[in-house]
Amino acid sequence: MGKYFGTDGFRGEANCNLTADHAFQVGRFLGWYFSVLKEHAGCDDSPRIVIGKDTRRSSYMFEYALVGGLTASGADAYLLHVTTTPSVAYVARTEEFDCGIMISASHNPYYDNGIKLINGSGEKMEESVIALIEDYLDGRLHCFGQDWPELPMAHREKIGRSVDYVAGRNRYIGYLISLGLYSFKGMKVGLDCSNGSSWNIAKNVFDALGAKTYVINAEPNGYNINENAGSTHIEVLQQYVLENNLDVGFAYDGDADRCLAVDELGNIVTGDHILYLYGRYMKERGKLINNTVVTTVMSNFGLYKAFDALGIDYAKTKVGDKYVYEYMNANHCRIGGEQSGHIIFSKYASTGDGILTSLKIMEVMLAKKKKLSQLHEDLVIYPQVLENVRVCDKAAAQSDPDVQAAVESVSDFLGDRGRILVRESGTEPVIRVMVEAESDEICRSCVEQVVDVICRKGHAVS
Repeated sequence: MGKYFGTDGFRGEANCNLTADHAFQVGRFLGWYFSVLKEHAGCDDSPRIVIGKDTRRSSYMFEYALVGGLTASGADAYLLHVTTTPSVAYVARTEEFDCGIMISASHNPYYDNGIKLINGSGEKMEESVIALIEDYLDGRLHCFGQDWPELPMAHREKIGRSVDYVAGRNRYIGYLISLGLYSFKGMKVGLDCSNGSSWNIAKNVFDALGAKTYVINAEPNGYNINENAGSTHIEVLQQYVLENNLDVGFAYDGDADRCLAVDELGNIVTGDHILYLYGRYMKERGKLINNTVVTTVMSNFGLYKAFDALGIDYAKTKVGDKYVYEYMNANHCRIGGEQSGHIIFSKYASTGDGILTSLKIMEVMLAKKKKLSQLHEDLVIYPQVLENVRVCDKAAAQSDPDVQAAVESVSDFLGDRGRILVRESGTEPVIRVMVEAESDEICRSCVEQVVDVICRKGHAVS
């Protein structure tokens, strides 16, 4: 991760550590960079860059700043307006854009925002390009064989323009509808749109496929995105499903690249449950390429036990859908994801897509003629305790021999009846200590053993 960009873009509180000036500069760089690439390829066309945004109040400000920078550098900016992150990836990939930009801070509160960059293949932007953007923001850009203390402005006919491109979003909606293999007629489906990007897309898709659709949190006002809503507040949908006797409910986050579900009994269906039920479904049909499901190190120990019982192999990556997709792409895997609900179906998308995920869950329910609770009943999720310890130096705490000895002692104690994971946060000065075992008591005792050593050795911030 760089100084500005993390695993999920440049994120921060609007006009504090992520400002309109930052957005303008990112636009300036991207417009110039892709103009030069086209010029070197002998192409006179202006770069085409597609932009989407979520429902935060500040998203308009960042959209206009980005457009100003892009057009000043000679690029044409195509505006999808309020839309989902996966729709930007889809449009960038299928309509020959040089890159895509999504303005969103995902599941964060309304006062945060972010700039996510997507390449022309619909994947997260290459780290080499991100590094150049960071160098430009810091005034030390060296690119194309020379230093650039300032970037040239476009002039006359080379100045770019903005284009209303809501048609691109509509084509994405049509694509999702085309993936519905079964009619949803007779199914009562609840959708929690988090007052975010999915508010004007998800219902259209489910209605078109014949569902009786019940929608909550689809009245964005710029301030209520993710507020007691969506996948980070799944308890709202749980209650709604039970009160309305629904067959299933789906909750999305602010930019709709993740999905959690609620079965007809009100149980939460996490990303691990989804990987289990769809991985099993693919294996049963001979569609699980390489017989492998890609997870992150945060997936539950119970998921791996269930995959072992089914004879399904699994890979574990670092936390972040970016790393899941990189592994899938390199190893030709068809399904992977995170416990949080970022699920990637590589045959259909290059990123996590919450609405697509909900369609795939519906497919399994209808194909197997089973209720959602029946599809995950064989998966036993182990109790988990996670404690975040704020530390002075993450690397020093992680590498301390006494801390490592405590972790090894817990691991030996758990054996094949659980696991311990100690990792550094990617965004905070925090060490995360997580244990999964057969009971909450065992989990808590094991976590406390390691946390006590971290504190006793002076690594914790009091």
